[in-house]
Amino acid sequence: MPRKRGERAGLTREQVLDAALALVDRAGLPALTMRALGAELGVEAMTVYHYVPSKEALIDGMVERLFTAAHPAEPGPDWREHLRRYAHDLRAALLRHPGILPAAVRPATTPATLDAVEAGLRALTGGGFALGTALDILNTLTLFVLGHTAAEVGIGPEPPAGLAELDEARYPLLLQSLRSGAGTDDAARFTFAVEVLLAGFAATLPVFFSAAVVVEKEPE
Repeated sequence: MPRKRGERAGLTREQVLDAALALVDRAGLPALTMRALGAELGVEAMTVYHYVPSKEALIDGMVERLFTAAHPAEPGPDWREHLRRYAHDLRAALLRHPGILPAAVRPATTPATLDAVEAGLRALTGGGFALGTALDILNTLTLFVLGHTAAEVGIGPEPPAGLAELDEARYPLLLQSLRSGAGTDDAARFTFAVEVLLAGFAATLPVFFSAAVVVEKEPE
């Protein structure tokens, strides 16, 4: 039986998506075309369509690769640990592939991405959150990770030029921070913010409010 178009290449969908990520990291998202991706893989552009039917599906698949790598496959017994791992793994994946950041805000559409979201929702609803609140929490945390990582990539590791020449009398605390490094570590700031978000999410649990109810004093 003759093989279908694309099978001669000996590729997998995952290899195609990873090659697309590498291309975007090197040349930027505007440079991503089926022809350019085919050249990256050493195949004709039509072969790429065997694995992804359109450029939109290709970009959705690239986003899928990042989010499924970050989301734990199954919800654990502790929703905090599930979200903590997700946040740190997603940041790491985005820092490895910063070229995809402009497209990372796309809604989840592929089955694998939706499976990852479902696992997060199971972790949160299993921890006592209402479904709507659980979805709000996932979206809030995801948008924070995307924004923080985009800022890290855009600003870079070095402080903006000219800050070291600030007026000492006017900006003593800013200069002290620059010289000591206090508050300038991206990873430490990210970890701090994630822990604050987790604490805030926990404070919305119904059990938190019921435990905080003041018991009326019995009449003497």
